[in-house]
Amino acid sequence: MNKKFLTYNMEVNGLTQEVRFSADAVEKIFMPLLHELTDLRLTMDRKVVAYLVAPPGSGKSTLAQFLEWLSRERGEVDNIRALGMDGFHFTAAYMSATEIERDGEKILMRNIKGAPETFDVDLLVDKIRQLRQDGTDWNVYDRRIHDVLPDYMSVEDDIVLIEGNYLLLNEPTWTNVRVLCDYSVFIDADASVLRERIISRKMMGGSSREDAEKFFNFSDARNIERVLKNSARADETWKLLPDGDFVKQ
Repeated sequence: MNKKFLTYNMEVNGLTQEVRFSADAVEKIFMPLLHELTDLRLTMDRKVVAYLVAPPGSGKSTLAQFLEWLSRERGEVDNIRALGMDGFHFTAAYMSATEIERDGEKILMRNIKGAPETFDVDLLVDKIRQLRQDGTDWNVYDRRIHDVLPDYMSVEDDIVLIEGNYLLLNEPTWTNVRVLCDYSVFIDADASVLRERIISRKMMGGSSREDAEKFFNFSDARNIERVLKNSARADETWKLLPDGDFVKQ
């Protein structure tokens, strides 16, 4: 049976793109999550912070923005605010001037941008704590300038959904992020599917296939493995299929 997909245009990370999700995923996976978060807010005396965690290349930023749009489109659930973790990268200037050890060699942090070590975790923890109480100004990563915009947007929403790779990571420092979550969703995916998605995305951005594959093998592949192997168990797990659809596990 052919799948029915919903298609629309939306802005993600400063770029406009067309996205699609299956009708089944919307009604049987996404909407139940929004109802869960709405119900959770009714039981708490503070704001709800949920995590959408996924390996690189899974489309988590797009999905989070879609869930925000869906919550506002459907009057039966509370509105959610989608936020990204990428705004808590160290600045481009800092990463261009700071060395980090990788495989016994010192390299500039910018060469592994996107790895867990390239994030200001302490600042992220502080901001999430503020979100849980009175709200805060949130950092944003702008792909047009490839840098962080500190305190770019004010967030006072009752339900926030933070998307990122490492929010559930069972590694030192990152566990301080994990404990601040009220509800979590993890997106599982086959590494081969993620590889092709990432390489295609880099080529669309102007990279040759050779350069895209080289960077993937040096950086992205390691990040994917860390997320898939070292993330704590989430409240829900969704599987990303090769056609971009999702199923609940």
